[in-house]
Amino acid sequence: MNLPQPPAPQITTCFRHPGREAGRRCTRCGRPACNECLVQADIGSQCVECAKAGRPDVRTRARYWNARQPTLVTYALMALNVAVFVWVAADNSRSIGGQGSITPRQFDLGLSEVFLTRNDEWYRLITSGFLHFGIVHIAFNMLLLFQLGQLLEPILGRVRFGLLYVAALLGGSTGVLLLQPNSFAGGASGAVFGLLGAAAAWQLRQGVNPLSTGIGTTLLLNVMITFWVPNISIGGHLGGLAAGAAAGWFMLAPRNQRSPVWLTYASPVVVGVAAAAVSYLVAR
Repeated sequence: MNLPQPPAPQITTCFRHPGREAGRRCTRCGRPACNECLVQADIGSQCVECAKAGRPDVRTRARYWNARQPTLVTYALMALNVAVFVWVAADNSRSIGGQGSITPRQFDLGLSEVFLTRNDEWYRLITSGFLHFGIVHIAFNMLLLFQLGQLLEPILGRVRFGLLYVAALLGGSTGVLLLQPNSFAGGASGAVFGLLGAAAAWQLRQGVNPLSTGIGTTLLLNVMITFWVPNISIGGHLGGLAAGAAAGWFMLAPRNQRSPVWLTYASPVVVGVAAAAVSYLVAR
């Protein structure tokens, strides 16, 4: 007597590879797939097509990436300073140690009143802020820029932080023309001193004595170095400090004295324009 036999088991094949046995199914669409065609998901596994369909579009991914970069302007400024340093060093390796005479590319970027009065090379008000004389010079400036950027950029946001940096940079250039017009100056020190001034102004407006914090100690130490160590741009440091403190006073008001939003954007613009105007009058 022949007993009925159970039906032969059906072999499920991968929807993308018909010749391959599928051990699992996509938890999203339910289609059978081989191991090669499944990717790990938050819950279960999904086929490659569902995984691709579930990914955010390029604009959304860019927005997510952007939101995870709270100090993007700080890193961009550091990268630009380093790029200029490398560009200068590529022309003359002596500039790495900061020793010897001014190299041709340093000469093209640095600031001195004679370049403005004779040649109208006003771009030097900006380019000089990205020129450094030696690896130690740029290392100290980039360290301070990194530390202050981590503090101020998340508070101000990218646009206002960038405006503050430019205002301080122009203030430093103006200080050079006012106090040391015959010098040949360069470096991010003026802008960095401006960030220090803004941070100190912020603490004062919060009711905190800056001298009781690391900001005040760093500022005091750097001011002392400015006057004690030779070949340092006194005008650049003091000019940047004044510009940054002036702009920061309005940009970083405490919550109970919050400045109008437009003023937090306008104040660094006004300070920067005023510094450029003073530079123009001094050079003329």
